[in-house]
Amino acid sequence: MSFSHEQIYDWIERPDGPALIAYWNDGDAASEYGDRGIREYDWHTHRRGQFHCVESGLVHVRTAHGSWLLPPHRAGWMPAGERHTVSISGPMSGWSVFIAPDACDGLPDRPCVLGVNELMRALVRRASAWAPCEDLDAEQSRVTAVLMDEIRRAPHEPLYLPMPVDRRLLRVAHAVLDQPDDNRALEDWATRAGLSSRSLSRLFRAETALSFAQWRQQARLSRALERLAEGEPVAVVAEHLGYASVSAFIAMFRRAFGHSPARYFEHAGRLIHGAQANPA
Repeated sequence: MSFSHEQIYDWIERPDGPALIAYWNDGDAASEYGDRGIREYDWHTHRRGQFHCVESGLVHVRTAHGSWLLPPHRAGWMPAGERHTVSISGPMSGWSVFIAPDACDGLPDRPCVLGVNELMRALVRRASAWAPCEDLDAEQSRVTAVLMDEIRRAPHEPLYLPMPVDRRLLRVAHAVLDQPDDNRALEDWATRAGLSSRSLSRLFRAETALSFAQWRQQARLSRALERLAEGEPVAVVAEHLGYASVSAFIAMFRRAFGHSPARYFEHAGRLIHGAQANPA
């Protein structure tokens, strides 16, 4: 059963109807979005919670709380009603699951990035064939329940970058993002913000749930993924981020993602190509 993008968009903006609407966009994704450089979608909200996975392409999402870069085989969770902007680079393929507000119990109340497994992908592929305008039958409800359990159990990925609200902390945060190779000490950043070191540490943890050092590392990881996905050599990225050596950068990357940069993107590519060769 085939539905146009416009039809599906109309249904996902309704809080009633089926608890779950899945949309898979792979074979004709490039023709729909086209290779038109970067597309920007201004601030908007959805009436349903959205679980969106990128299979190819590069997606940058921003919210009032922070931002993330979605690399292949990772999914972003956006709670219902959360204002956000989206930037898409190049032809994009992927899939989305839109969940009715009253079915979102147990899901995160803040935007985050979650890992995706093959069972989850197979369940979404099955659900994407359902009519989005019809209530779920007993079998579909069972599939939905399993998929929801998988989403609730999905591991959180260190890709979401929460932004502080305090204007002094924001000044520091934007400076780090503008110059990720700036390795000045916490005391120097505190002086720049007009705070004591203790106050800067306390406020950063209170507003982002991360220490300043953890936040700076996640900011660098986000920038690293963006530049690596654009094809920049690892050595160039390491230098841009202020690492003393390529090996130090690779070690940090491996601690965060479980793979070196080369293996990380190679692993994502194998998952995507294998899934396309053996669709659920």
